[in-house]
Amino acid sequence: MKITAVETVPYAIPYTKPLKFASGEVHTAEHVLVRVYTDEGLVGVADAPPRPFTYGETQASIVGVIERIFAPQLVGEDVFAREWIHGLLHRTVGNPAAKSALDMALWDITGQSCGRSVTELLGGHTDRMRVSHMLGFDEPRRMADEAQRMWDTYGITVFKVKVGRRPVHLDLRVCRALRSALGDKAELYVDGNRGWTASEAAAALREFDELGMTLAEELCPADDVLGRRWLVGQSRIPFVADESATTPAEVTRSLLDGSATAISIKTARTGFTHSQRVLFQCEGMGAEVVMGNQIDARLGTVCTVAFGAAYAASSRRAGELSNFLDMSDDLLTDPLMITDGTLAVRDGPGLGVVIDEDKLARYRQDR
Repeated sequence: MKITAVETVPYAIPYTKPLKFASGEVHTAEHVLVRVYTDEGLVGVADAPPRPFTYGETQASIVGVIERIFAPQLVGEDVFAREWIHGLLHRTVGNPAAKSALDMALWDITGQSCGRSVTELLGGHTDRMRVSHMLGFDEPRRMADEAQRMWDTYGITVFKVKVGRRPVHLDLRVCRALRSALGDKAELYVDGNRGWTASEAAAALREFDELGMTLAEELCPADDVLGRRWLVGQSRIPFVADESATTPAEVTRSLLDGSATAISIKTARTGFTHSQRVLFQCEGMGAEVVMGNQIDARLGTVCTVAFGAAYAASSRRAGELSNFLDMSDDLLTDPLMITDGTLAVRDGPGLGVVIDEDKLARYRQDR
């Protein structure tokens, strides 16, 4: 089966409220829908969410690199020659979201062609994952109220709390309020988006430990090599590398040099193929993983749960799968349903999704 065309559609859908964190804030999902067409009539889809404040990509850069560089290389290639295709993509440095969307669209086609879901093709460990909800910067009472609403409405009991503000006590107040409001039955963990110094993070970690936090992610920059190693060495809480460990080589360095003890996997930046490699590297080195969120829309969330549910190691912890609830609308025809704190893998071959063409026409930015 040959690739005949690659399409990029930039679109923008506002969030119902801005999501704020230490490295920036987002008000609108300015993403790129990527579609790969084949000579047998099958079409694979995926979402590319640019994060310029983290990886340097923008909506325009994703469209540009796919249309001008990747698409001319891929047209005419065999859909199933993934390793060859990744070799072609690898010639261009960077552009993780663009490359990942292409990879996931090809997996979608592969699943459609054999009548199996992507989760089954990858590993088929389970058909659902527990859900973690991400809480952005706000006043303690509002963050606690949002967490309680997610618990009452969707049965979510795991929460990722954005921290990294100065002074540190602003976020410590939030964490105390959440623990007080939710009690011991809720799982709480924190993500600093590199907002603190190592010494600030060390002070916070002491209280996080007392509050029963289960993970601490990117509290300080990884390029503060000695400070990060010093911090992780004294932490009693597993320390997660996220944006600082996006490839198997970076994962290896982070774990061996003591700058992390666990790894976040995000399909939006490593697709399915390279997420496999990161996961297997973590398994081989005895490191835990958590399925992260790139502030995904429904399509990106479908991809995250499709991968996370495929393996025992990636489905062990709750995945960050609920932030599509903060969007005012979406491109998929069918809603995602979080029930009893879990999200199921989609039925149907491939990713099992259908794009609402009317909504795509309404939100696309290139016409």
